[in-house]
Amino acid sequence: MSNLERIADTAPATEEDTVWTEHVGWLDQVPRAVQMLFVFVVFVLVWDMVTRFGLVSPIILPTPAETLADMIFVGKNLATGGYMLPALWITLKEVFYGFLLAIAIGFTLGVIVGETAFGERAIMPYLVAIDTMPKVAFAPLFVAWLGFDIHSKVALAAFIATFPIIVGTAAGLHAADTNSRNLFKTMGASRWQTLIKMKLPMGLPQIFTGLKIGSVGVMAGAITGEFLGGGKGFGELIRTAASQLNTPRVFALILYLSIVGLALFAFVAWVQRRFVFWHKERAGLGGES
Repeated sequence: MSNLERIADTAPATEEDTVWTEHVGWLDQVPRAVQMLFVFVVFVLVWDMVTRFGLVSPIILPTPAETLADMIFVGKNLATGGYMLPALWITLKEVFYGFLLAIAIGFTLGVIVGETAFGERAIMPYLVAIDTMPKVAFAPLFVAWLGFDIHSKVALAAFIATFPIIVGTAAGLHAADTNSRNLFKTMGASRWQTLIKMKLPMGLPQIFTGLKIGSVGVMAGAITGEFLGGGKGFGELIRTAASQLNTPRVFALILYLSIVGLALFAFVAWVQRRFVFWHKERAGLGGES
């Protein structure tokens, strides 16, 4: 069994494969929204108690009320077209272009690795070696190569998001069962026809899993690039607020970036539900609850 076939074997199990592990209790019958609200309320209460009793310095951890006040300030600034709106727009462009570049590179390399023995044996080891390296350490190199403008941020964002897409695509191409492969072979289908009409459709769940993981990493890459300076995005606003020890503003800006990241993740999950409607995921990664 090849390495990629082992990866394919670790793909999320179908509903039929996991029925025996399901144990329905009273907590499982509570609506998902109620469960999430309960966890959020508990988190905020613990956060408030920690700050109220002075267990952590307010310079390090602001109170929930201070963070909420700054979130309102940031929201008003964005809504009125203040100086934060252009910064958010720059970060959005970095994330969007970086994700598109990651999809193009990741899908291409994923097909090469998953469809050819040369790709799996000669290219995949180098990709794994690169992925094990601390990607943040490459940020100064991208700045040195591409400068302080948007290009270095886009490159770093794509660099971080590419590998999950490669693995998801390669694993998806190995997800087809033996019967389907033999059927296409007996029908005389060419390698290209088998790839387009059988392997890619059957591998869409794994491919979208890689896309969802990449959608999370692309935001981290863009913001990391902005931390190095020279940019005018939200990362620069966070760096400036941190240098001024304005931790409520830092928390507020990070929360707004989290909303953007969740929106991108939700969009990928929505596209998955439209194109892979026949596959039902378990709850947690954009699947059904």
